[in-house]
Amino acid sequence: MRFVHEMTYAATPEAVAAMMADPAFREAVCEHQQVLEYAVSVDDAGGALTVAVDQVQEARGLPSYAEKFVGDRIAISQRETWRGPTGADVEVTVPGKPVRMTGTIVLEADGDSTVETVAGDINVSVPLIGGRIEELVGNVFRLALEAEYAVGQRWLADG
Repeated sequence: MRFVHEMTYAATPEAVAAMMADPAFREAVCEHQQVLEYAVSVDDAGGALTVAVDQVQEARGLPSYAEKFVGDRIAISQRETWRGPTGADVEVTVPGKPVRMTGTIVLEADGDSTVETVAGDINVSVPLIGGRIEELVGNVFRLALEAEYAVGQRWLADG
């Protein structure tokens, strides 16, 4: 399933990129989402920036077919490899489950603002219900990005 989500920040691409590379920002996003556990690491060794966010969330409000698939908690692993200050490859997985989203993050100037576009493909390799779970994963990912956006708006406004 194809996934595309755009967010517009009232800041330069450089400011948004600096925010995305700040472990404290990533931790603030996890806290905003009220995740049960999280670990954030940012590594810029070798000239490439790698951001890793591992988290465990309560799996609440899921349809019964999805509850049976994930259980009462869901682990999510996100890896971003920034090719420069305005573009990254991103992979989101659910360890131990056949769920994967691979795609890109692009930061693009739009006047005095920056448009962040997250695009990729969600794949759930489960016979019969994979497509329904892909839609569910897309909605969960969209909500996570909306939480990141809310925290990012405040983060950038506070300087």
